[in-house]
Amino acid sequence: MPSAPPASAPRREPRPLDADGCVELARIERSGLIESRHLGAAAVVDRDGTVLRAVGDIEATTFPRSALKPLQAIAMLELGARFTDAELVLATASHCGSPEHLAVVEGMLRADGRDAAALQCPVQAPLGFDERAARAAQGLAPTRVTLNCSGKHAGMLRASDAVGGDPGAYLDLDHPVQRHVVDVVERFTGEPVHLSGFDGCAAPLHATSLRALALATARVAAGTTPEAARFMQAVAAEPWAIDGRGRANTLTIERLGGIAKLGAEGVVVIGTPSGVAVAVKVLDGSMRATTPVALGVLARVGAIDADAAAELIERTSERVLAGDRPVGSLRVSLD
Repeated sequence: MPSAPPASAPRREPRPLDADGCVELARIERSGLIESRHLGAAAVVDRDGTVLRAVGDIEATTFPRSALKPLQAIAMLELGARFTDAELVLATASHCGSPEHLAVVEGMLRADGRDAAALQCPVQAPLGFDERAARAAQGLAPTRVTLNCSGKHAGMLRASDAVGGDPGAYLDLDHPVQRHVVDVVERFTGEPVHLSGFDGCAAPLHATSLRALALATARVAAGTTPEAARFMQAVAAEPWAIDGRGRANTLTIERLGGIAKLGAEGVVVIGTPSGVAVAVKVLDGSMRATTPVALGVLARVGAIDADAAAELIERTSERVLAGDRPVGSLRVSLD
């Protein structure tokens, strides 16, 4: 069981990442000129809490955004909610909105005697460009289910049922599901929650240090509790569900095993089955450097194979083009 923070430990005053706490993580080169630079911080931590590499201010307070979802899903399991593999991965997903994803979420709701009206997330078009365009071409309007967080909300409703909670209040901070999420976050991160707020999908969100987020991810990836092991079994079985076929998180899991999870505003976590994880925060919130940087720093500490990292960086990096012709690239700067 991951160690809990000391009972007497106070909630830390939040200290957001700023320019002084950042280093260059990646750069965009076009036709021989550095066109853009991405600044941020990254922490590589093993399951025992040893910091293997610190890049920038890893004690800065960060909202993990959707990178918190693995801990939220583990909280659902601890409360007694039961899921198929695909349902459990959808409960932690930021899905692209493919028909496969929507079918799983709709099936979860039906199995629990509900429909999309029970979800308290907003109506939003699919996250994936192709999926959004396909629905628009069919004249299909956005729904609550097409929001990328809909599986998490369906999972929270199932967890509410498991403890006899009020399904109409499942997003309240004092609901049993949300109180238990805080407990899980603090146990896996080993520190008190810095600050609680709300995510874009309306669910409660809890801030941690970047170091603690990497530690929690390492503990999840290593399956350090029965619920974490069950979670990782599901991710290994259904990696398509966490993101989408051919998308960054899914590709990373398929190639490396473990867990990969993007979060809005420039956050990503990647954890290996051996129990080493990285958490990255890009200062300006840009997402395009997150996965390449995370893979690069894991390779540099020897946590993943360098050739596998290079292959994935190539597959997940935004192309720099002149028409259809490559004229540059995104390069990780962590030498």
